[in-house]
Amino acid sequence: MSTPGPERVPSTVKVDKTTGQGKPPAAKSGSGKPGSAKPGSRPGAKGGNKGKGRRPVTPVKVSGGRNWGPIAVAGAVILVAAGIIGYGVYASVQGSQPWEDRAAAIEGVVDYRSQNNAQINDQTHKDGTLTYVTNPPVGGAHNATWQNCMGDIYTEPIANEHAVHSLEHGAVWVTYKQGLADDQVAKLRERVEGKDYMLLSPIANLDKNVSVQVWGYQLKVDDAADTRIDDFIKTTRVKASLEPGAACSGGNTTSDPVTAGSNGTSMDNGTQQ
Repeated sequence: MSTPGPERVPSTVKVDKTTGQGKPPAAKSGSGKPGSAKPGSRPGAKGGNKGKGRRPVTPVKVSGGRNWGPIAVAGAVILVAAGIIGYGVYASVQGSQPWEDRAAAIEGVVDYRSQNNAQINDQTHKDGTLTYVTNPPVGGAHNATWQNCMGDIYTEPIANEHAVHSLEHGAVWVTYKQGLADDQVAKLRERVEGKDYMLLSPIANLDKNVSVQVWGYQLKVDDAADTRIDDFIKTTRVKASLEPGAACSGGNTTSDPVTAGSNGTSMDNGTQQ
């Protein structure tokens, strides 16, 4: 009878299911846990999870709106700059034009000089009451004495014959309809009082509330606040003179009407006019 040998203890060998060959048990690790893939690995790569359990990609939100604040400010600056430049060009062009053209371009102004009316162009001195083409007159024969026009304010109608002589010297004669409201008269007074080569007076039978004239040019308006009055004064005052350098002081200061044979002569720059 044979003696039994020592009992063998079977060893544990892990068999690789793929190759069927034995290999030692792998060390425990967290590789089997979800999310334990190595950085840089991509789903579907060899040895990967072949796309199973892929996490959804969160879309990146891109704002499509613009910040319009700075754009609006920049646009406003550009518009203002363009306006300033445009006005500068306009003013330069306007300033280079003859004053006659600028006066005639004011809306409502009547240019009597271009009409070559013999009565209006008459510069002779005559005594007594004279007849004029327009009311108020804008030129024509006149008295040898001019109406004082150093910003004088006359509250009663003055003689046309004296006032026309003032126009010849380059004065702006501002007139208004008798009975015009005080607030309207005050607006006209502010433009005239104390300013040389200017005079103000009411006039009878005026077809508009206000009439402003220099020699050969006239503007009639209904409102004393009309800005065209200022444009007319600025454009024509002194420039419209037919006797440059002639005085506006030393003239008649009364509102008395002219009577035949009652007027003396005055001197313009040392020369009898």
